[in-house]
Amino acid sequence: MSTTTKNQLELRVQSITYAAQGTYLVELCAPDGSILPAVSPGAHIDLHLANGLVRSYSLVHAEPNPQRYVVGVKLDAASRGGSRYVHEQLRVGSLLLVSEPRNLFPLNLEAKHTVLIAGGIGITPIWCMAQFLEQAGASWELWYSVRTRADAAFLKQIAALGDKVHLHVDDEVGQILDLQGIIDAAAPDSHLYCCGPTPMLDAYELAAADRDPETVHIERFSAKEAVALDGGFVVSLARSGLEIPVPAGSSILDVLLDQGVSIDYSCQEGICGCCEVAVLEGDVDHRDAILSEKERAANKTMMVCCSGARSQRLVLDI
Repeated sequence: MSTTTKNQLELRVQSITYAAQGTYLVELCAPDGSILPAVSPGAHIDLHLANGLVRSYSLVHAEPNPQRYVVGVKLDAASRGGSRYVHEQLRVGSLLLVSEPRNLFPLNLEAKHTVLIAGGIGITPIWCMAQFLEQAGASWELWYSVRTRADAAFLKQIAALGDKVHLHVDDEVGQILDLQGIIDAAAPDSHLYCCGPTPMLDAYELAAADRDPETVHIERFSAKEAVALDGGFVVSLARSGLEIPVPAGSSILDVLLDQGVSIDYSCQEGICGCCEVAVLEGDVDHRDAILSEKERAANKTMMVCCSGARSQRLVLDI
């Protein structure tokens, strides 16, 4: 998969370290040692790998003037080449093109209390948030679930934070984390954040269904819905005046690229937010894992890599 991005950095792989079973931490720095663009808690970057793939990974540290970016990469048994490349071929000293940080999982700094929930490699953005909240003196708690203790990253650092942190190891207690109990115990004005495997995220959304959606936050590492490929509608580009039919079997992104339209994109699954564009007219068939139900209903933006149209025509601000 090729990609285009506006703001790319060329960074050197400074170190690759073992974090947990099947999980590496990759440290990236500017070759000249310069300060990198700021990172807010929950942010991620895209790595442009030498095998042609582009993959998004959450950042471990949030700093206003970072000298390094650190991401956690878990080897996925069903890897399409991203995590496998990092684990088997990426080397210290390699130069990578890296996007500037983007944040689709922002932390609400005004919350009276924050409940953080992580499963497996989902600890990466959640641990970033925990460190930030601790440094800020905020009220927070962390629930970290893993299948085995060997799967848990940052164990020593997390343990140092005392009773704010709850480690749940499935094979030691004989059951999965009680998400419903955690969520029910949280005050109504608490903000909840969850990142982890798809079954955990689906259970989290169900358990939090009765809460104010503005206080329920989630980040997915894989698409929740299939890409819209039904076609049969027209995309109108407001700035250029182009009218482009979208045939069955193609995404909006496909036809835009075929027409030579310059647009940022990366994951092609609706999880990175790189291809978000403004919608001026039409009814969008949203398939991304980023926009909230309120944002979908507002119909103001869409991810053109995965979403389609319910109307015969969409007018985009391109």
